[in-house]
Amino acid sequence: MTANLKEFLEACTTLGTLRLIVTSSAAVLETKGTIEKLFYAELPKGKYANMHKDLFEFHLNMDAIKRVKFETGEAKRGNFTTYAIRFLDEKEEPALSAFLQWGKPGEYEPGQVDAWQALREKYGEAWEPAPVEAL
Repeated sequence: MTANLKEFLEACTTLGTLRLIVTSSAAVLETKGTIEKLFYAELPKGKYANMHKDLFEFHLNMDAIKRVKFETGEAKRGNFTTYAIRFLDEKEEPALSAFLQWGKPGEYEPGQVDAWQALREKYGEAWEPAPVEAL
């Protein structure tokens, strides 16, 4: 797949409500929201995808993401499948995780799992984004 991260993030607007998770050595930040109304900026540190929501802002250095991986798992609470997209850095560590967000345990929004599966089929289980050339 020779797509870039900008194209992929635009395709992620079909996923509905997500739980976006960023983990550092000292903290974990989780927020719920949809990916929409992305805008882009080129800064000295890299090319950024940005999004402003009512309760949070999102800024992702697309140049720092070296691999994108689709994962399924077992919920920590409840007996149902979870669906995640991991945005991995140069150390193969998650810089950002995006989980499909459920209402009641295991109950996803209509079409949400199908959209995730369609993206996985299109991009593959794991893929390396091509560089974003122009914003």
